[in-house]
Amino acid sequence: MATIKIVIEKTKDFYTAYAEHLEFIYGAGATVQKTKDSVLKSIELYKKYNKNKLPKALQTEPRIIFKFDAQSFLNYYKGIFTNASLERITGINQKLIQHYASGLKKPRLAQRKKIQDGLRNLAKELQSVEL
Repeated sequence: MATIKIVIEKTKDFYTAYAEHLEFIYGAGATVQKTKDSVLKSIELYKKYNKNKLPKALQTEPRIIFKFDAQSFLNYYKGIFTNASLERITGINQKLIQHYASGLKKPRLAQRKKIQDGLRNLAKELQSVEL
């Protein structure tokens, strides 16, 4: 199964999305969800109208991975993760997380890795819970 990585970024007025290695796949929207829907529709339409010349990644049903910039991710999940909870999960100061969410600062690679690792560890822990 092929994997397509879709990058979602916040612009001044809306969100944009594009496939990292497929230059003809794009999307945009007022929200992250609308942007995801837009880029998935772009894939669907490309497959529909280019059946005879599909790139290998689109010849089967691909696995889609959404890659966020820090600002887009933090704003998209703001209702789920507070800055305090993200501090506990990642070890990054709440004030710095707010700077990332507002776009005032961009996290370095090491900080992005801390956020990603913290979230993945939380996901593993949640997957092992039974109620």
